Amino acid sequence: MEVSAWEPVVVLLLVVVAGVFLLRGLGAVVRLVREPLHSGPFSGGLEPREHPVSRFHVRWYPVTMIFLAFDMEMLFMYPWTKVVPEVGTAAVVEMFLFLGVLLAGVGYAWREGAFRWS
Repeated sequence: MEVSAWEPVVVLLLVVVAGVFLLRGLGAVVRLVREPLHSGPFSGGLEPREHPVSRFHVRWYPVTMIFLAFDMEMLFMYPWTKVVPEVGTAAVVEMFLFLGVLLAGVGYAWREGAFRWS
């Protein structure tokens, strides 16, 4: 009897589906039932100090934008490290231009007071 190319795939799919149903059933058996607005997974099980759908203070938005700018920097720097040996000096110049734009953004945020908490 010859094994077709799809039999291992079908067997693996059945094992995965059975595992998902088994874990879902096990989770339903052992879970704790709680009020969703009165308890949460934060702070190691401590009671929350504010409502889960409360708004953030406006001072966090500049911090978020600065974080996203540096997050994008890291997102672009990883592939850059892979092509620098092939492209050469042009890639290094382009990355320093990119970092210069980010540094200008940080300078602007600093000048506007995004790093002050008062």
